[in-house]
Amino acid sequence: MSKIQVKVGNVLVGNGADITIQSMLNTRADDIKSSVEQAVRLEQAGCQIIRAAIPDMDAVRLIPAIKEAVSIPLVADIHFDYKLALESVAAGIDKIRINPGNIGDDNRVKMVADACREKNIPIRIGVNSGSLEKEILKKHGHPTAQALCDSALYHASLLEKFDFTDIVLSMKSSDVPTMVKAYEIADASCDYPLHLGVTEAGTTRMGIIKSAAGIGSLLLHGIGDTIRISLTADPVDEIYAAKDLLKAIGVRKDGVTFVSCPTCGRTKIDLIGLANEAQERLKDCDKNIKVAIMGCVVNGPGEAREADIGIAGGDKEGLVFKKGEILYKVPEDKLIDALIDEINNM
Repeated sequence: MSKIQVKVGNVLVGNGADITIQSMLNTRADDIKSSVEQAVRLEQAGCQIIRAAIPDMDAVRLIPAIKEAVSIPLVADIHFDYKLALESVAAGIDKIRINPGNIGDDNRVKMVADACREKNIPIRIGVNSGSLEKEILKKHGHPTAQALCDSALYHASLLEKFDFTDIVLSMKSSDVPTMVKAYEIADASCDYPLHLGVTEAGTTRMGIIKSAAGIGSLLLHGIGDTIRISLTADPVDEIYAAKDLLKAIGVRKDGVTFVSCPTCGRTKIDLIGLANEAQERLKDCDKNIKVAIMGCVVNGPGEAREADIGIAGGDKEGLVFKKGEILYKVPEDKLIDALIDEINNM
């Protein structure tokens, strides 16, 4: 866990603050209307920090438009052009993502550091396997975990020269073991907050699996302060995946935790369909409860007795139970409605 804490808008990151969930807009930077709409959807889904690409000066117009529409912090993702960082700061951005070694000489780095310091804006340094400096690649031979960490700390040192330490580091790789090792090295080497992520993780299925393996293992060992699950999908899917991951490892207690059996030859209802429907209808429920969707009326209530509320299937019908105690029996097509009604009354 980092010893340094930074403030991104109204959100604290590092040094014991809650693990925060991030995502990035994938709308065109010149499409302000669609970008604002997506930012609103991300906030509604539970995103806590939004990042937007700022590839040119026209894109700076996104910043006030998005900040007017949402209450969560906004990060400007900038490559190479220090002027974009300065304009983003002037436009009211909450955080800058930039690698100081890529923006020119010390004078340019100092200008960005000074501008961010004046407005208490942190800077995230983000390196990945494809962005390593030639000297570091030559030293290590290929994008090793140590190479990723060396690159991140090199960029941080450029800011430290000007007494700027409101820094967040990320060292992402598409290779899970490399990503995990890079963050382990960084955690042992510095006190900066760490932004966890597996870059280019893939489509929803593999992206969630790789992110759960990499991000989850680090968090379970006390490493990491803010996360993004990167998916080739709607960014809103990233938020639900991240919330599920944090609940699965016990980091977050808000929202529904599901328990459901894998079905077997005793199952006489459409348990898979019922489980998916329940998960979809309860995806925005913020009650801290455990919900069980079980396929057998004989074993279901007993196996899921630790659940706060649940259903167990029979032959075209099922039971609604609470804390292992059966409440009543309903037809299969009424099971989810009955479950939702009970949850609404809890």
